[in-house]
Amino acid sequence: MQVSALEWVITIAVVLALFVFDFYAHVRTPHEPSFRESGFWSAVYVGLALAFGGYVAWRWGSTYTGEYYAGFVTEKALSVDNLFVFLIIMSTFAVPRIHQQKVLLIGIVLALVMRGAFIAVGAAAINAFSWVFYLFGLFLIYTAAKLLRESGHEVEAEQQRDSRIVAFAEKVLPTTEEYDRDRLITRVDGKRVATPLLLALVAIGFTDLLFALDSIPAIYGLTEQPYLVFTANAFALMGLRQLYFLIGGLLDRLVYLSYGLAAILAFIGVKLVLHALHENTLPWVNGGEHVAVPEVSTPVSLGVILGVLAVATVASLIKTRRRAATAAGTDASGE
Repeated sequence: MQVSALEWVITIAVVLALFVFDFYAHVRTPHEPSFRESGFWSAVYVGLALAFGGYVAWRWGSTYTGEYYAGFVTEKALSVDNLFVFLIIMSTFAVPRIHQQKVLLIGIVLALVMRGAFIAVGAAAINAFSWVFYLFGLFLIYTAAKLLRESGHEVEAEQQRDSRIVAFAEKVLPTTEEYDRDRLITRVDGKRVATPLLLALVAIGFTDLLFALDSIPAIYGLTEQPYLVFTANAFALMGLRQLYFLIGGLLDRLVYLSYGLAAILAFIGVKLVLHALHENTLPWVNGGEHVAVPEVSTPVSLGVILGVLAVATVASLIKTRRRAATAAGTDASGE
């Protein structure tokens, strides 16, 4: 897959332009987005992502199109899990709803910048060392196991992590407990201090860094093309702010989402290990020769990812509906 420098420049410029448009059109004036506004712009950004897949098909063919869509779906699913953590952070810092958009947009831009750096490092590592797929694969399997252990305890784990981040930030920065509209820095008694809005942004930025450690190896398990990795991440992050307000009330109902994401990460981790064995050059593995193992195709990967997400979503909705029915029955019998 050959991508010219001009295509890279145009792509990055368009992505930046979309974020600038988002800021001036929606975030600059503090307000809480309506359900209609959030739904419309979420659909717009998903439509742009799907349309870009059509461009990939026209420019490079169906194989790379499948890789792009598999990467986009995976990154979008991981982004939904990010929203749950963002919701915890907003609650922890009691960020007013009308100011949450600003924190989210800046946090998303930071996430894209950090992921861009990881993408470049990952591409360089893959080009130089084929055995890096072993590391990516084992790391994803470890991450999946960790996600399973933490399932059901996400709130406690995130609150503990936030408290450590805030404690460190307060040691480094003079802070105030009072908000000053949507300002990150304000003045108290003539001194410049950080507002809780800045502390929330620091927590989200640190969380984005941790999520990048998971998401970049995951998508490199679906495509080795840095251009597809970047665009899939960019389109997955676009519209994340609107999605936060659109499905914020539904996140508590996706009780099995963590299990589904753990299954996807484990699947991609195994896929990476198989690929590493197939391309093996390590002298202590099969004498440095390639190992004859089956490799998972892109259509199979996309099917597994979509299937796992569908099962996790349906099972979650059934579980929460039964829980609500049981609670309603208990209340009725108590009366």
